[in-house]
Amino acid sequence: MDTTKTALVTGASSGIGRAVAEALLADGYTVYGIGRSFPEDTDARLLKLEYDLTKAAGLPDFLKAAVPEPLSLLVNCAGCAYYGPHETLSPAAIHEMVTVNVEVPLLLTNRFLRDLQKTQGAVVNISSVTAKQTCNTHGCAYGATKAALSHFSEALFEETRKSGVRIITIHPDLTDTNLYRNADFRPADDPACVLTAEEVAEAVLGAVRARDGLVVSDITLRPQKNRIVRNPAE
Repeated sequence: MDTTKTALVTGASSGIGRAVAEALLADGYTVYGIGRSFPEDTDARLLKLEYDLTKAAGLPDFLKAAVPEPLSLLVNCAGCAYYGPHETLSPAAIHEMVTVNVEVPLLLTNRFLRDLQKTQGAVVNISSVTAKQTCNTHGCAYGATKAALSHFSEALFEETRKSGVRIITIHPDLTDTNLYRNADFRPADDPACVLTAEEVAEAVLGAVRARDGLVVSDITLRPQKNRIVRNPAE
């Protein structure tokens, strides 16, 4: 494996993306992080790239100047979710999910895959356990976008495995992040019912650290118990 340790992490301003970026920084990576905006307590070592990922068409050109060095790791963490009966979702919500959850990872992989082949690097896609489920009541559009991302990962692994690039997909279940801000539920407060962003980041780091010749291509993380709390109606 190339000794270069340069990563690009999307969604690095909060949630899983922030936890992954912090774990990679602690492991000695130079980390570029994409986020719409960053809080004041963001790690000073993070190379912050403020960009609205819903404007996906301009992303490749933006990154040509913003990330001048070759990558050894691309982590697609950014995601958005809108929940509810499908007929209640707005066209804008559906468009945002497809753009952020599917189009952006495909564009970024397309942009950096030649780098990753040269550095014998890896692509990590943060999908969702819903990608493996056929019954995503009140979340069928979100589940469909994550299933598309997982399918892309599996196909890309077969396409690129001879080149030495590792394609890794993480499938977390309910995680304590702000993803559910557009939902009528949230994970229960019991630690046995929800994952932490740091636990997902630990799984990412473990997969990336695997020896040359070994690819941890699929990790599913689930809390022991399955319980949500319904938010009160406004």
